[in-house]
Amino acid sequence: LFQCWGPGSAARCSDKQYEHKGKCCNRCQPGEKLVSECNGTEGSVCTRCESGHYQQGWTRERHCTPHDICEDNAGLIVKTQGNSTHNTVCQCRAGMHCSDASCQTCVENQPCKQGFGFVEAKTVARTSSPCEPCAEGTFSNVSSKTEPCYPWTRCEEKGLVLKAKGTNTSDAICELGQRSSLSVLIPITAAVITCLVGICIYCLVHTDLRRRVPNQVKADVAGAVEMQQPEEVDFPVQETLLGGQPVAQEDGKESRISEQEQL
Repeated sequence: LFQCWGPGSAARCSDKQYEHKGKCCNRCQPGEKLVSECNGTEGSVCTRCESGHYQQGWTRERHCTPHDICEDNAGLIVKTQGNSTHNTVCQCRAGMHCSDASCQTCVENQPCKQGFGFVEAKTVARTSSPCEPCAEGTFSNVSSKTEPCYPWTRCEEKGLVLKAKGTNTSDAICELGQRSSLSVLIPITAAVITCLVGICIYCLVHTDLRRRVPNQVKADVAGAVEMQQPEEVDFPVQETLLGGQPVAQEDGKESRISEQEQL
């Protein structure tokens, strides 16, 4: 853990050690602080940093550094909470920027006018409102303290064609191309034609049914009437002689001839 050197000899310690009374003692690792230095029998004694404090590197310090406090009344909020090895990182609230390089306090942004966008990365380093002109291919059409420049719409990615190029204050304007129009119109036209054909077939079928039903009803009524009429019975006809002439007589009737006629 440590090296001992005789009197007059120069101690050659590593970057994670330090010289103490001619000896190389180990430094405390990040997140710790020194309690006691090494001696002839023991190495360095370290302990963890207390809550709200940190130690970022290898050290021989006996105290950890307290975290920064993000003061709300100064316009600051916590960006990254500190731990035993890193300090708390503060940033200005939305719509504000650092008043100076130390960024201990924040001041209100002036609105970025149209054609200019808010650049958040510059709120810490700059002491004026972080607005920048919109670069080629971007635009801002509002006056805002927080809105950045936005990229122009890429018409080809939407299957459209460019109608008007964008500016630093307006987006690009897209429209349907010839192919796009056909790709939309053809399915719509096909759907409309299909619907019309279906309607025509429906009307023809139902019109034919309406014509057939009355005729069928008439035929059924006529058949019923014929079935209700009584059937005529035809009796067989027999012929007899009357005065030398044949006389027709129905079967089942008695043939009565006067005696005079028989004589």
